[in-house]
Amino acid sequence: MQNDKHKNAKKVLKEIDCNPSNYLIIHYSCESFYDITDGHTPRITSIAVYSYSTAQTDSFSIHKTAEKEHVAFDNIEEKYDELEKIMLDDYFQYLKEHRNYKWIHWNMRDINYGFKAIEHRYEVLGGVPILIEDSNKIDLSRLFIQCYGVNYIEHPRMEKLLQLNNIQAKNYLKGADEAKAFSNKEYIKLQQSTLRKVDVFADLLDRAIQGTLKVRS
Repeated sequence: MQNDKHKNAKKVLKEIDCNPSNYLIIHYSCESFYDITDGHTPRITSIAVYSYSTAQTDSFSIHKTAEKEHVAFDNIEEKYDELEKIMLDDYFQYLKEHRNYKWIHWNMRDINYGFKAIEHRYEVLGGVPILIEDSNKIDLSRLFIQCYGVNYIEHPRMEKLLQLNNIQAKNYLKGADEAKAFSNKEYIKLQQSTLRKVDVFADLLDRAIQGTLKVRS
């Protein structure tokens, strides 16, 4: 069974290598799950989408939206819902134009953190989300487990992979630190982390395809 999963993972990596223009890498940041006291679902704060073939990144963020809408920095917090809605309008328009691409992500699997969480927030704000077929989603975290085995790296896997492969983590924040940056209104710091993570995912994917990714197993 594990051998079948390993073969399938290798096949997926080969397909990505042969058709890089079909693949996008996505990461997003959100408000803290634990600091919310009124019961609302965590706000989506920034989204980055990286084209695997061109290394170009499109980004969507509350603070960029505020600048576009001429909202002063001090007034951003009171307009969070309005700005988040406009940001997600832009994101889902982008998604509509790229819905048939393959979307590579890290653990974006459920309503707590994932595509469904973004869709839900958009619905809460009055939007109608465009849905990506599950067959067009590739969880890089699960792909690595299938390729190298469940014990291929210690937890937290992403941070340990970066250390083992000597990948510089400049501007990279853990999920909890991204949420904290949003709470502290450090919007640029938050966006830099979101952008850095899609770069990191692309780097790890490159190494897996080339057979040079260092793992423990």
